[in-house]
Amino acid sequence: MTEMKELLRKLAEAPGVPGYEDEIRAIVEAEIKQYADEIKTDKLGNLIATKHGKKPSVMIAAHLDEIGLMVKHIEDEGFIRFSTMGGWFDQTLLNQRVILHTSGSTVFGVIGSKPPHKMKKEEREKVVKFEDMFIDIGARSKAEVEQAGISIGTPVTIDRHLVALKNERVTCKAFDNRSGVATMIEALKRTNTEFEIYVVGTVQEEVGLKGARTSAFELNPDAAIAIDTDIAGGHPGIEKKDTTVEMEKGPVITVSDAAGRGIITPPSVLKWLKETASHHNIQYQLSVSEGGTTDATAIILTRSGIPTGVIGVPTRYIHSPVELLSLKDLDKCAELIARAVERVGDYF
Repeated sequence: MTEMKELLRKLAEAPGVPGYEDEIRAIVEAEIKQYADEIKTDKLGNLIATKHGKKPSVMIAAHLDEIGLMVKHIEDEGFIRFSTMGGWFDQTLLNQRVILHTSGSTVFGVIGSKPPHKMKKEEREKVVKFEDMFIDIGARSKAEVEQAGISIGTPVTIDRHLVALKNERVTCKAFDNRSGVATMIEALKRTNTEFEIYVVGTVQEEVGLKGARTSAFELNPDAAIAIDTDIAGGHPGIEKKDTTVEMEKGPVITVSDAAGRGIITPPSVLKWLKETASHHNIQYQLSVSEGGTTDATAIILTRSGIPTGVIGVPTRYIHSPVELLSLKDLDKCAELIARAVERVGDYF
């Protein structure tokens, strides 16, 4: 469990907004190179590792990117306006400390807005939108900002470090989807299979499932598993009717998401994953949700259709700087995927 925690720390603390996943890709490659026969980066930036074997082939995909920000305007006084990259709830951004990633260094800043003392009553009662926020790096002019290496297009991430909580639970930014990436790495290390495996760190999932679409088209596997987070309830504000998924109850097998507009998992895939879990005494959960989808939606629609499923890591407070999960669930997710890869030949 300690090794998985440190792997998750390394992945979650590293920056990787959509289109700028280089550091995450390098970490993944270093972790898996001794377990793969071939590793390459495709034109879009997907990391594709192949472990050769016989048919049927299986693709394991986890997206490398995290939601983040991007510089879109620098004011004459040195304040920086930004655009969001991925699905932020604006309230979670206010007053956060951020890191601006220039080509040569990192620059720290804070997200500011008008103080409540200077707001009118009707302003205080409204949610502050990101358009009304700005980043302050301490500069006194636009020239100072530019001298720091910051320009339009500079990527920005939240400044957060992983910390341990009670009961083998941890919190950090970017568990969506660095927890999936850690699971993918660990599953590859654990599996002992005769079948061909493609391990794919996909890019730009948070802005359109882009890397999954192109990599699946190239590889055309016989089956696929996408690994991502799944919204865990069990806390105030979330009722059982909203989600039955909870932490420490094992991997989540998606039945459908986005009210069916995302993936409706094929019965053959559900049978594969559920029977594997039961055979190996791995507790699992099922999920039907109305909102959000994963790389699986792009993979299943590739070419003439690729049988695809989703394994989710139960995670609280996703798309925020304080995402929270259980290392026990992470371990069981890796175990289920490792064992499913070994049994793929019985189903496809």
